[in-house]
Amino acid sequence: MRLLLAAAAVAATLLTPLAPTAAAAAAVGPLPGLPGDLVAQDVTFRGGGGLELRGSVISPVDARDGRAGVVLVHGAGTGTPRQKLLGEAVAFARKGLSVLIYDKRSQGYSLFDRSYALLAEDALGAVGVLRNRPGVDPGKVGAMGFSEGGWVVPIAAARSTDIAYVILVGANALPPLRQQTWAVAAGLRKAGVHGPLVERTVPNLYRAIADGGMFPEPFFDPAPVFAQVRRPVLAIWGVHDLLTPPRETPPIMAEALEKGGNRAYTFRFFADAEHAAHLTPDGGVTRLPELAPGYADLVGSWVGEVTSGRAPMAGVSGPAPVQEDDTVEVPPVAWWESAPVQLVALVVFLVAFGGYPVVALVRRIRRSAAPASPLVAARVVSGAGLAVVAGGFAYLFSLIMTGGKLAAPGPVVAGRPVIWLALQALAVATVVATLIVGMRRRRVAAKGERVRLGVLVGGGAVFLPWALYWGLALP
Repeated sequence: MRLLLAAAAVAATLLTPLAPTAAAAAAVGPLPGLPGDLVAQDVTFRGGGGLELRGSVISPVDARDGRAGVVLVHGAGTGTPRQKLLGEAVAFARKGLSVLIYDKRSQGYSLFDRSYALLAEDALGAVGVLRNRPGVDPGKVGAMGFSEGGWVVPIAAARSTDIAYVILVGANALPPLRQQTWAVAAGLRKAGVHGPLVERTVPNLYRAIADGGMFPEPFFDPAPVFAQVRRPVLAIWGVHDLLTPPRETPPIMAEALEKGGNRAYTFRFFADAEHAAHLTPDGGVTRLPELAPGYADLVGSWVGEVTSGRAPMAGVSGPAPVQEDDTVEVPPVAWWESAPVQLVALVVFLVAFGGYPVVALVRRIRRSAAPASPLVAARVVSGAGLAVVAGGFAYLFSLIMTGGKLAAPGPVVAGRPVIWLALQALAVATVVATLIVGMRRRRVAAKGERVRLGVLVGGGAVFLPWALYWGLALP
């Protein structure tokens, strides 16, 4: 099972356009096309583990001394180049800030291995550089985390008083595994899918991935970290966020901040905006280049107030977020559903379903006198069973590869993707054919053929609970 999960994750990496590494991004020219009213200066600094990182500080051409600064911290992705946050950096710099954007690390960060604490060290290294830039007031430098950065920046702020304020965009107050499971399910629901694929299959798949060690820090709890943040916090969500549950997260975050004695927080929701507070024309599926109207103005004015000692107290404003379904707890797997047990089941299917045609082929090659099985149902068990196992995993992995909000289930009929309906039909055929083979097996005269059919029936017997667990045999 672990090998299959690893193969799928590697395939996802290969099928996703790779972002350049920090060194490569810097080598090709960091900030082409910067507007004439802004100036950029390249910087280098040491992140976690002493890794050298590169970035750019963007400021107004006529920047005043004593100005505030902010470090922008990326969301998920290996080696994400600084240019990805250039639009935000330009917008904030035009509000009078010096903005540091940097190339995200690829060393020590991958699909299988990442540490939010290590990323927090990177953010603190960037903050240290910005605090020492000419014209920047070191007491007015904050950090802004996007998506995954919403877990990283609070860790950094809890560790160091160098961060004067915290801004979070699309942040999540729930464990990563729970959030990601909800995000994929939300994307499927957005496409019109409902039923066991969303309610059972997706959660079980992510639990298996986590159990196989393919999901870093799956049960990280951000709430205790929020409780340690003593600096003013501005948290922003688009009302159509399909990657972070926008209705559930804010109350959890507010409760954690107040538990730590911090009431200097401002929560703001933006209409017609998605996960990164960009405009969206279709309820969060598509991200337009434009930032939500008023987003950059809010950041500029709020930072001005906070760095002048006038931090707003416990305010929430904006339209109500759209979240149609609650997240569900995604606990660790029990022993009977663990990755090793799933692997054993796959071996059983390979031997039982795959061995049936192999034996027939060997007999044909050897011109064996043993009679072929007269049971058509046996061929159905073998062929349909293999198709369901292989096709089911392939289809689920394809959904994960597309990402949560971009889930592309294909044509949907009666709330189910056509591909999934076909797999369910094959699963039912496998179960029914197994019963038929089991009832007729004793009528077969040849002992060797009875053994062969017995192995096939055994595989079908294991297949039924397996198909129920994965939602393939549920209506």
